[in-house]
Amino acid sequence: MNHMGENRELGKVWLVGAGPGAGELLTLKARRLLKEGDCIVYDRLVGDEVLSMIPSDKEIIGVGKSAGRHATPQEEINRILIREAKLGKRVVRLKGGDPFLFGRGGEEAEALCREQIPFEVVPGISSSLAVPAYNGIPVTHRDYVSDVHIVTGHHRAGQSQRIPYEALVQTKGTLVFLMGVSALEEITRGLCLAGMDSDTPAAILQQGTTARQRRVVATVGTLAQIARERQVKAPSTIVVGEVCRLAEQFAWYPKLPLFGEKFLVTRPEGRDTGLQESLRELGAEVLTVPTIRTAPVKEEAKIEAIGAEMECLAQYQVLAFTSPYGVERFFGLLMEYGRDIRAVSHMKFAAIGQGTAEELRKRGISADFVPEHFDGVSLGKLLSETLEDGTRILLARSSKGGREILRELERNPKLRYRDLAVYDTEISTERGEMLRSFMWDGGVTGVIFTSRSTVEGFCRMLGDYPYERVKAVCIGESTGQAARKAGMQTTVARNATVEALIECAMGE
Repeated sequence: MNHMGENRELGKVWLVGAGPGAGELLTLKARRLLKEGDCIVYDRLVGDEVLSMIPSDKEIIGVGKSAGRHATPQEEINRILIREAKLGKRVVRLKGGDPFLFGRGGEEAEALCREQIPFEVVPGISSSLAVPAYNGIPVTHRDYVSDVHIVTGHHRAGQSQRIPYEALVQTKGTLVFLMGVSALEEITRGLCLAGMDSDTPAAILQQGTTARQRRVVATVGTLAQIARERQVKAPSTIVVGEVCRLAEQFAWYPKLPLFGEKFLVTRPEGRDTGLQESLRELGAEVLTVPTIRTAPVKEEAKIEAIGAEMECLAQYQVLAFTSPYGVERFFGLLMEYGRDIRAVSHMKFAAIGQGTAEELRKRGISADFVPEHFDGVSLGKLLSETLEDGTRILLARSSKGGREILRELERNPKLRYRDLAVYDTEISTERGEMLRSFMWDGGVTGVIFTSRSTVEGFCRMLGDYPYERVKAVCIGESTGQAARKAGMQTTVARNATVEALIECAMGE
């Protein structure tokens, strides 16, 4: 069912607030629209975490607005929205913060109204509230202040600032200035000339809610000079008022164990997100850029091989899997060939690790064989040393599965196995430009690889790059070997579990 509107002839636009940067601060509706939209038109101020949540099959158009640089004029952005909607597309206009708070969403709404294009507005969490909160500054507090005033520090080219400093000072409330880095000296001077005590606490908060969050707390009289000395850059939020005194006491985000870390996860789209969620809980910023994708086999010979094996499952005593998707795909094939779980009820089941065993449990099956160390070598060794002579094994896995498990099985010549490709692993190139942007930006502190194929896909997508800068956190020694071969600084998790990967990422 299409929840985004019935009229596909004209299309529709959603003006969506992307929040202050952190992916978990994206609203539920905004997240749904990213999945259901046809075309995503995004600002430069949209956080990297949010951008990495856009499904790889979506058309994306960057309009690159940032302080001091308007890569795409607002009039052209309006024309893009109108053009795409008139093509019948569901257009998601993704804007940093809230679209109607200094986001020029009103101008875009006017343009859509003139063209009679239907639209909706999806509010977002504003950086004016979220960024101070992530820095331990409550913009209101009963013991300090009961009102807050949000002001833009940006003005149109060729025009002077028109901030009503005297009126703001007289409120005695908390003042929050957005887009004011370049005008910081002018803002603080204007407040002092309007009668504000130069010793009033003030703060500038850079890239709040992200791994690059920085906080400078000073006074109205000294903030501009200190911010200049510490090279504070946009995007930053300026807060003025007594509540800034609470920043040090209330600062909670920097106390999280992975604060300041920015990981890029390369696993395929649609796979379990437990790793990303756990890293975020510990304070890390997490980008997800799939470097591979899994797909049904396409080669006629492989398809014929699957069909042949589906007809003679009775000859096997053990069914072995090396990935959760292998389980999912094999049982999907059973149904496609008119069979069901009864066709394998006589078998014992082997799983390479906990994730694969859990996928079996979803189907009411407990794995009989799970190695202590979750890798192909350990699974092959376990089966080679445990199974009775003459046992026949059906190994259902990717067409690009490594030979490690096969070498171990072949150590016992009395076992028989069939290596059956039930899915293909392909390099995913759709988000190459996004990946290159994330990596060249310099903010990524670690890249997590879950298989040798994810390393190969990463290198293919990234192209020419100083790989010695990449800190690779890997599942499995074969994955680690691929990362080392590419020249990366490499650590290998002690086991293929979320817990072990996080320990590895934390340097434990």
